[in-house]
Amino acid sequence: MNASEARSALYALVKRAVEDGRTTLIHRGRKRQDRVLLAPLDVLPAARKAEVLPSRVLSAAQKDFGDLITRAARGEPQVLLRNSTPVAVLLPADAVPATHASDPASATGAALTGGAVNSPRHPDHGSTPRRLATLGDAIGAVLTSGQPGDPRFGLSGLDAATGGVPSGRLTLVAAAPNIGGSLLGLAAARQTALVAGRKVLYAASGPNRADIMRRILAAETGGDYPRLKQGRLTAREEQAAQQLVQAPLLIDDGSDLTAQAIAETAPHVQDLALVVVDRLQAAPSARLPLSGDRLPDATQQLAFLARALHVPVLAIIDSDEPALLGLLDADVLITLAPTQNPFQVQATVAERDFGAIGSAPLRPDLLHARFLDTQATPHDHPRTPTPSPTPGATAALELAEAALPYTSGGHQGIPAALTHELAAWRTAVAGGDQEALKAILPSLLQAAAVSRMPDTAEGHRLAAALQAYGTPMYSGAAAAGQAAAAGAAVHAPADRGQAPDGVAEDEEEDGQDGLAPGDEEDEPEGHVFPALGILKEAVDRSKMHPIPVIRTAERDSGPWPLISEDMDGEPRWVHPDVTLTRVAHLKANGRRVRRDRLDVPDSFGEGVLCLIDRNGSYPSACSAVPLAPNKLLHTGPLDTFDKTKAGIYLIDIPHWDRTDMPHPLGRIIERPDTQGRVWVTTPHVKQLGRLVREGHLDAAPAIHDSFTGKANESLFKPFYEATRKTRTELVQAGGGPYKAYKTRLSIALRLLWPKRAEQRSPFWRPDWRMSLVAEASVRHWSVAFRAVQDGHTLLALRNVDAAVFWTPDGTPPATYRIGAGFGEVKAKFVQPGEAIPEGDD
Repeated sequence: MNASEARSALYALVKRAVEDGRTTLIHRGRKRQDRVLLAPLDVLPAARKAEVLPSRVLSAAQKDFGDLITRAARGEPQVLLRNSTPVAVLLPADAVPATHASDPASATGAALTGGAVNSPRHPDHGSTPRRLATLGDAIGAVLTSGQPGDPRFGLSGLDAATGGVPSGRLTLVAAAPNIGGSLLGLAAARQTALVAGRKVLYAASGPNRADIMRRILAAETGGDYPRLKQGRLTAREEQAAQQLVQAPLLIDDGSDLTAQAIAETAPHVQDLALVVVDRLQAAPSARLPLSGDRLPDATQQLAFLARALHVPVLAIIDSDEPALLGLLDADVLITLAPTQNPFQVQATVAERDFGAIGSAPLRPDLLHARFLDTQATPHDHPRTPTPSPTPGATAALELAEAALPYTSGGHQGIPAALTHELAAWRTAVAGGDQEALKAILPSLLQAAAVSRMPDTAEGHRLAAALQAYGTPMYSGAAAAGQAAAAGAAVHAPADRGQAPDGVAEDEEEDGQDGLAPGDEEDEPEGHVFPALGILKEAVDRSKMHPIPVIRTAERDSGPWPLISEDMDGEPRWVHPDVTLTRVAHLKANGRRVRRDRLDVPDSFGEGVLCLIDRNGSYPSACSAVPLAPNKLLHTGPLDTFDKTKAGIYLIDIPHWDRTDMPHPLGRIIERPDTQGRVWVTTPHVKQLGRLVREGHLDAAPAIHDSFTGKANESLFKPFYEATRKTRTELVQAGGGPYKAYKTRLSIALRLLWPKRAEQRSPFWRPDWRMSLVAEASVRHWSVAFRAVQDGHTLLALRNVDAAVFWTPDGTPPATYRIGAGFGEVKAKFVQPGEAIPEGDD
């Protein structure tokens, strides 16, 4: 081929020389006077030492290709480099030694001694003889392949099916989002770096280095990944983190990470044992080079890297679409697919030439960012001794396993308070901490006693596991009541919300809509506040012709399965230096209940607890909540947030290192997917944008996916105005009319997203409901943040309407307006050591 064609195809020609041993004749000039060979290094072994001969990296060689051809034709071989590694050489066309010509005798002799032979050279073809290998050459590779030198996943079933991650080949892990594909890459990296002590290059195009560290820490210690995301580490986890610092795992999470950048970095890592690329994104994104239609070229470069350096390259892609996987042409393909068993996924292993060659079942333990062998239990770990069986260990383990679908975020439908207690239970089971289990049980049973389990297989299993604790071992529910009455301090996660008996009338626990049969009926004529009728009228009056009910047939696809109660963004946060304890409390009516007590360290100085209670958080949010009245369409990855749209967005969790305020996304960050991303509604996206403009966040998070429609902020405004007017008239009188007003107000807003199929609500718009709650959470957080910026000390931020500050007696933060109207607050002061009153205390 001529020099111009060769310049354009240089990378492909080099790949052909490296992988196939092929040599290409290149000519330059009208009379083809400059003739050179682009040849594999075997033709000129001296070229393997770049310092011996003139050399150029491929990018520079492509620019100066004509000059290199002239030099090589004159007898000056030119070595071509990928980074600093020689990969091919340019030689004069007549420089191929005679031994490469056809010589049957020499070829036969070589074969008998197990050496390489070369095919005959054809005078009409512009290439040197191809290098051939005998079975004697190949047997060395056969005898050494599959030996312990190849990295493993640390999962016996998968390692048996794959034989490990093969060197010199590209292995692709394919899994749809939320299946856990990235965790297999992490498993191989952990096994290689932490167990075998060999060097790993972890190229992170999805998660950042902090995410990877947290996932490794969760997998190694059994700590809950969502809790680690908030920076709350136990002493054991902190010790483990210090030990992990020495691991030979190198992370590249820089911006604009490309396959070319990975290929240029890898040769500089001495004794490299494994390259992990986490991850390739199927959906195109301008922010991510490793995405969309750029993936076939990227995987080609990664395959070339594996062969050139003879290292295993393991890449993860967030799709299992066969058409796309066929384009990527990996040497080995591991596909993860869910099964009918929610506690198991199936890994199928296929090779390019043979198709499926094996499979292995795996148990996802997403709470701890890892997979387990199916015979293992979630508390098992290869480097952590399993606690010896104790009385009741089977029941404790069954409850931990039954809780997994809910604590991992895979299923919704139980209250947040119960979810938090179950997460603490799983952590205690994982650590074999019997004392912690005894301490957690009373509060766990109390939360379960007021919870209705979902009518699903997972809900039935959880209910059965909880019923087992009527046995004498832990004294069952009676022991819980006795512990509460005795004032025993029990375990309570720092971010848990108020107890169910303290829930305000316009709130409900997660997964329970608090609705009863008949609530969907319009209020009778003359009712003090016909809330449902007013809300329906407000929607009907809109000129945007809203769609109040999504058809049942559409609810299992598109954006609707992605929306959950966790998207509310409620903070449920306690200052890290403050200790929260649940203690016994005697109400005025003589009823014994449990309430929170906040113990403040002496370093905070003199002060009292100032309790802030916001009036009408939800109806206030109705004044201007951004939502899409019509359908949500799939708008995919977005370069920037479009203010004219509203809906739901899949974003990275922004870094927040302040310890005096909770994360702006509240409890949303507790349920990230395997790539560390979360779905949020428009109010939180707008809030993050404001924090970026004000300099509190470095940059707006990337939007990896979205479902949006035309935005409207006034859909519920008529409802807000009617609610405010009625409240003003009734709040002073109180009594039955005011209670009826609050009840119907709460029912109307809950009916935006009824949870039970038999509830015939005039609405079914989960996005409206969660946008409303998110708007209330954002306003609650923002006012507290302004108080902290003014110098006040925030002790706790709870739900969407409660905050606790440490202030001089009688002095609430000036950022709050004291009063009975919407947007105003009630302030109460509690002395240190006293329980915090709730509800009608």
